Amino acid sequence: MQPGPIIGMVVALGAIIIGNALEGGHASSMVGGPAALIVLGGTIGAVLVQYPMSTCMAALRAAGGTFKPPPQDANALVEEIAGYAQRARREGILSLEKVAETASDPFLRKALTMAVDGVDSQSLRDTLEVAIAQEEEHGEDGAKVFEAAGGYSPTIGIVGAVLGLIHVMSNLSDMGAVGKGIAAAFVATIYGVAIANIVMLPLGGRIKLRVREQAHVREMTLVGVLAIQAGMNPKLVRDRLAEFIHSDGHAKAAGGAAPARAPG
Repeated sequence: MQPGPIIGMVVALGAIIIGNALEGGHASSMVGGPAALIVLGGTIGAVLVQYPMSTCMAALRAAGGTFKPPPQDANALVEEIAGYAQRARREGILSLEKVAETASDPFLRKALTMAVDGVDSQSLRDTLEVAIAQEEEHGEDGAKVFEAAGGYSPTIGIVGAVLGLIHVMSNLSDMGAVGKGIAAAFVATIYGVAIANIVMLPLGGRIKLRVREQAHVREMTLVGVLAIQAGMNPKLVRDRLAEFIHSDGHAKAAGGAAPARAPG
């Protein structure tokens, strides 16, 4: 698991709690069950109005996936593609027909299969670029769900605050409780703003970043397969693909990812 998101959330929440204490506040003043229910329930409900349940569930899975290392080690993928290039250069591209089925990445497997089947380079490029664009578009749906939640939660927090003020104003006979009631009413606003800016919007941004990283790896794979199809020297194939990694540090996977073996 990547610790960055957890550390970031803990730092943000800790800074808010410590800052509140330094200003003379108490942590208990920031706790409000009804406020949390209003903000969380209202935000979830609003998101479900905008997006179907299947999209929301996919967004949750995508968010969970950002806490894990990328599924594909870009460095290992470069070596795997270079291995295919070496074999195709030595034995011909048709020699990849069987080994293509064992490719570590489904997109690479599809691209190699098309190349072996004799699809011309332009058609191969056009088809796979459409696939990359569609995958990127669908992947960003999850980010849009969290961005929508980040937009709704502050507004729902204001609704919670107004409801609390209405309750306070209806009991003005007890002036001693008015101050406490007003303070408690604004807890919902704090929840709404905090949830949006510490959880929802950052998670949406993480999903977008992961989707772009995946699209970058797909583009690298496409360039590699086209180079194999063109009969390019395996060393040049490796050098060309390495530029994708050098130009975008995000393409490098975490060290825990299992490397793929290049075919002999």
